[in-house]
Amino acid sequence: MKTHVNNKRLYLKYGLLAFLVVVLIAAALFGLKMWEKQRGRFPELTFEEKTLSFGGKEYKRKDNIETFLVMGLDKFEGDSVSDSYNNDKQADFLMLFVFDNEAKKCTALQINRDTMTDVNVLGVAGNRIDTLTSQIALAHTYGNGRGVSCRNTADSVSALLLGGKINHYISLTMDSVAVFNDLVGGVEVEVLDDFSGIDDTLVKGEKVTLMGEHSLNYVRTRRGLDDSTNNTRMKRQHQYIDALYEKTMQKVEEDEEFFIDASLEMADYIVSDRSVTQLQDLANKFVEYEFERMDDIEGETVRGEKFMEFYPDEESVFKTVIALFYEPVIK
Repeated sequence: MKTHVNNKRLYLKYGLLAFLVVVLIAAALFGLKMWEKQRGRFPELTFEEKTLSFGGKEYKRKDNIETFLVMGLDKFEGDSVSDSYNNDKQADFLMLFVFDNEAKKCTALQINRDTMTDVNVLGVAGNRIDTLTSQIALAHTYGNGRGVSCRNTADSVSALLLGGKINHYISLTMDSVAVFNDLVGGVEVEVLDDFSGIDDTLVKGEKVTLMGEHSLNYVRTRRGLDDSTNNTRMKRQHQYIDALYEKTMQKVEEDEEFFIDASLEMADYIVSDRSVTQLQDLANKFVEYEFERMDDIEGETVRGEKFMEFYPDEESVFKTVIALFYEPVIK
């Protein structure tokens, strides 16, 4: 009986780790051996206001909130790592996990990579020399392509969310999608867009099992489609996440060593400020906490001079921030 209980706990632990993997993956993947040798800590970014007024109501900031930012990078692992302070790794996928450690609940916020917000321009020492309004994905291009760039992206997410503190981060390269996708034996989806001339194996409306580069094409492609905005890609990513989660859970149930083996395959794709133990602590919260929902911020996508630009709706930003970080003041 004791062995059965221990196995069940193991399945729960790695199953929820797998859930973390899947929610992160629309651009990449989570594993156990994920930390940067010279990892740093975020500066103490805090809310300027302990209370907010919105819609005629007053809200107070919740205590004991913890955030975990996930970045999927569009640079492949085979490419060289730049030590300059203008690297070309963009954060193609951004998701923020918000843990309410008092209520024991977790919420995920998917952030449009084209979101226009404050982005810090960094000097060679990693210090801020200017701030501009740009796509949030570009925040990662300032810095060394690793920890400094991750922290700069966190600053932009904080600016978008009215100063919300970002506690921890993890970044993952895009090619890890195909690696993990194949480790679970492929993922079945109903194709949502017309990929003609881009990937003819992906026929709109048909159910396909994504393997290898086709899985990456499905979650990454937007240029050349009828609707090339990031909004449609985010829908595909959300769909893929759900399907990958189910497939991963099946693998974990079939083989208790699956996640351990998979984590070794994924180790080289990841940069994080968390150690293995600290990541396991976060994963344990997925076991214990209630996962409430996955949100996004509403807004308008327009074509800029060169690239697509997503302008977040101010009311949606306030509602999102309040839902994630605040609670009503009871008088």
